[in-house]
Amino acid sequence: GVALVGIPAGICALGFTASGIAAGSVAAKMMSAAAIANSGGVAAGSTVAMLQSIGAAGFSLGAKIGLTSTLGPLGAAAGAKLF
Repeated sequence: GVALVGIPAGICALGFTASGIAAGSVAAKMMSAAAIANSGGVAAGSTVAMLQSIGAAGFSLGAKIGLTSTLGPLGAAAGAKLF
C-alpha cells in the first residue's frame, strides 16, 4: 500500500507531474540530458518517458497489482522482524 502512494509521490517530487515536467527540477535535468543524448528528442519507452507517464497518470492497474503482490509480503515480513 505504501508503495502505491510513496512511489508516485516520490516521482512527483522529482518534477514528473500531472501537468508535465516542472521547470528547474531533477526531471527537467533528466529530460534535457535524454534529449541531448537522442539528438533533441526523448525516446518513447525511455526512463524519462516512463517516469513522466507515471507522474501524469499514476500506475496502471497491472502495475498496482504487481507492486502490491510483490511488496505486500515483503512489508509484512519486515514488520514482523521489527516488531
